[in-house]
Amino acid sequence: MKQTLQDWLHAHAITHIECLIPDLNGLPRGKLVPVSHYPATGQLRFPQVSLIQTLMGDPQQQLVPDNDPDMVLTPDLDTLCVKPGAGRRIAQLIHDCHFEDGRSVPAAPRGVLREVLAQYRALGLTPVVAPEIEFYLLDADGLQAEAVGPAYSLDHSQRHEAFFAELEQQCHQQGIATDILLHEVGNSQYELNLQHGDALRLADQVFLLKRTLRALAASHGLKACFMAKPFAGQPGSAMHIHQSLVDDNDRNTFSQADGDAHPRFAHFIAGLQRYLPAAMALMAPNPNAYRRLAANTAAPINVEWGYDNRSCGLRIPASSPQARRVENRLPGIDGNPYLALAATLGCGLLGLREALAPSEPLTGSAYGHAATLPRDLSAALQLLDRSEGLASVLGEAFTALFVALKQVELDHFQQQVTAWEQQYLLDQA
Repeated sequence: MKQTLQDWLHAHAITHIECLIPDLNGLPRGKLVPVSHYPATGQLRFPQVSLIQTLMGDPQQQLVPDNDPDMVLTPDLDTLCVKPGAGRRIAQLIHDCHFEDGRSVPAAPRGVLREVLAQYRALGLTPVVAPEIEFYLLDADGLQAEAVGPAYSLDHSQRHEAFFAELEQQCHQQGIATDILLHEVGNSQYELNLQHGDALRLADQVFLLKRTLRALAASHGLKACFMAKPFAGQPGSAMHIHQSLVDDNDRNTFSQADGDAHPRFAHFIAGLQRYLPAAMALMAPNPNAYRRLAANTAAPINVEWGYDNRSCGLRIPASSPQARRVENRLPGIDGNPYLALAATLGCGLLGLREALAPSEPLTGSAYGHAATLPRDLSAALQLLDRSEGLASVLGEAFTALFVALKQVELDHFQQQVTAWEQQYLLDQA
């Protein structure tokens, strides 16, 4: 491994390696290491608390063991690339987090997804996913960069033609397989689709894409916004996830040889219906995320499913048997991609194991049916904390850590006084 890495570093005249790990909120942590100091074993040491930080930037030392042993960081050479936009020759390399005995660190989101994928491999199955990335491109001061205009307009994206041209180059440089770009419904809102592929690789691509968008937007005097609901009266931003399962011969196991749906397809859908409400904290991980989930906004309020029905939380797109898949429309773009993928695939896995049966597919509007998703983060955390099924798939230690971290963030949020309270309660409460 070291010789291969050293050859690549020399060929690209690399002076430093940016060693990356995603934390529980999907934010990049790590260290910048000179090539001359990168260890021959390829392994680094790093504190566990680096993974367990709130959105406010506070490491939660009380959530790590008292003796607080270092993690061992092991590079995934499939993620190695030259960092785009750097003034000097810097490589970026995503690492996995382990203990000395090889066990994955419970707080490591990449490890959580790896464990879910290993459970699929034990069944002879491999998930294939394709995330859709929605975001707002704002002025540097956080205001919408465009006036009110028509949705899905080609002219809007042309306003930022230089930005998107550079983004395409930087994505190619990092192996981020972008597919389609479109202007969305919101003012200054865009969507980037990623090509379908291996779940871990796609999670890496979303992780790197969000980081790239932030840095590139700043260099253009703009701001990339990944809030689920940044503006009242404007659409929220989602991370819809298309998902299917293939066998060792790359055949879609949601379809039978005659093209009809396999019973496995129904079991997977039923697992999503049964367990996704309890997994919502992993796909809507902060108080703002629940503002996106409102009726008649192209966002779901329940886990009804239907064929080409965008009012449903679970949509089955029109496709050939080989492309038969489920689109999970619940996750927001503010979610950690590793955990959102682990959650949705974990729910489907439970449906397979338990041979669950789904409801009948919905042909009308899902907005006329009961809202069955948790209405806020507090309710979502309670459901996740009580779900033995999800804990069995995602890991009990991880689930407890995640709930504890999010409770710290929620407690902080509850101490804030909102603009609504000041406007309507200050003089008359």
